[in-house]
Amino acid sequence: MRQVINISLPKNLSLEVDKMVKEGNFATKSEFFRDLLRMRLEGRILKDLAESQREFDNGKGKLLRSLADLD
Repeated sequence: MRQVINISLPKNLSLEVDKMVKEGNFATKSEFFRDLLRMRLEGRILKDLAESQREFDNGKGKLLRSLADLD
């Protein structure tokens, strides 16, 4: 089920959204914002993965061979 969320933007940002919708081949502004949110979430996941890799490289990680290793 979808939930409606209303946002308010200054005129200049609203015009930019309109422009990006046209250039980005989005049918609606909602599609644009959903895509933007997905990109944001993917970026956060990639950042978290990179941080985990750094911790592992610095010897702070543990290689799990099974779920039993979580204890």
